[in-house]
Amino acid sequence: MATISVQGQDLVVEMNGLDKLWSLKSKLTIPLAHVRGATVDPGILGEPKGIRAPGTHLPGVITAGTFHQDGEKVFWAVRDALKAVVVELADEHYTRLVVEVDDPRAVVAMVEQATSR
Repeated sequence: MATISVQGQDLVVEMNGLDKLWSLKSKLTIPLAHVRGATVDPGILGEPKGIRAPGTHLPGVITAGTFHQDGEKVFWAVRDALKAVVVELADEHYTRLVVEVDDPRAVVAMVEQATSR
């Protein structure tokens, strides 16, 4: 699971527990100016992920790490699809972040409020 917060002018995604190991990342910091928006998307886990490099993928158990598909890089850290949040990015290393959070709707509202300033 991840914790997403707004710190100053940045969106900060911090991996918790073993998700640091599975995703091979502990923290991502993205300028709010590069965040296009966020949505709750429990169906995203069923979509094609592309090539994993590096990361972990055990279908039905965990999807974590960097996945490459159609020239894009997507960061994944999801075990429970019902708690998945998708953060769309522009001009960043990743085009999208797909992460599991404790309260997806609250996270989406926080991101939307922070990016509408």
